[in-house]
Amino acid sequence: MAKSYSISVDEVNRTLEVDDPNMPLLYVLRDELGMNNPRFGCGLGQCGACTVHIDGQPTRSCVTPLSAISSSKITTLAGIGSANAPHPLQSAWIVEEASQCGYCLNGFLMTGVALLKSSPSPTEMEIKTAVENIKCRCGTHLAVVRAIKRASQMMVGDVK
Repeated sequence: MAKSYSISVDEVNRTLEVDDPNMPLLYVLRDELGMNNPRFGCGLGQCGACTVHIDGQPTRSCVTPLSAISSSKITTLAGIGSANAPHPLQSAWIVEEASQCGYCLNGFLMTGVALLKSSPSPTEMEIKTAVENIKCRCGTHLAVVRAIKRASQMMVGDVK
């Protein structure tokens, strides 16, 4: 029997009827709400492709059941910025050419945005530690670190 859930995704309140309260948030976002982000990667919470913010914290949506987030604020990549008003990390990402195939993009950006919110001027080691569990087969980790550092500088007005 379907149960009604009300959730906030990217500051839009949504109500859905779902049969399984243990349905992963990733499936809710992609299948029930038709979003194309986050992405399905490993399905085990290990790669980061499915990362969203739940109440501001980067969380792997593939292992987070819908029943665990009923009153939480969910932010996806689409909710951190837009083409007309990008988040500083999105702008820095482009300048540093941090993407190749882009599959890991969701994990890196959502983790980076959360890091910059909690630590506006992170050290290189703090950045590397924050993103160390995001899997990227293209090997763009160094460009990602540069992009997060650049975004930090943009946010504090110290762009080099």
